[in-house]
Amino acid sequence: MKEESKNEKFRRLAKQRGERALKELHLLGNLGNRNNYEYSDAEVRKLFTALEDELRLSKSKFINKKRREINL
Repeated sequence: MKEESKNEKFRRLAKQRGERALKELHLLGNLGNRNNYEYSDAEVRKLFTALEDELRLSKSKFINKKRREINL
């Protein structure tokens, strides 16, 4: 059996984990139905702030950052 390359492994796992994340976000959206759930605007802000922060952190791991230089 052929050994999986690093790119193949990335693609396989990214697909699995990405699809799982999208499914969970869809399910999270179902909580917006006020006929079934009660929540405050503050609770919603906290929830989405946490999600956005984590997404920003995850995304930053894919971006090559330049180190800051001191210009004297």
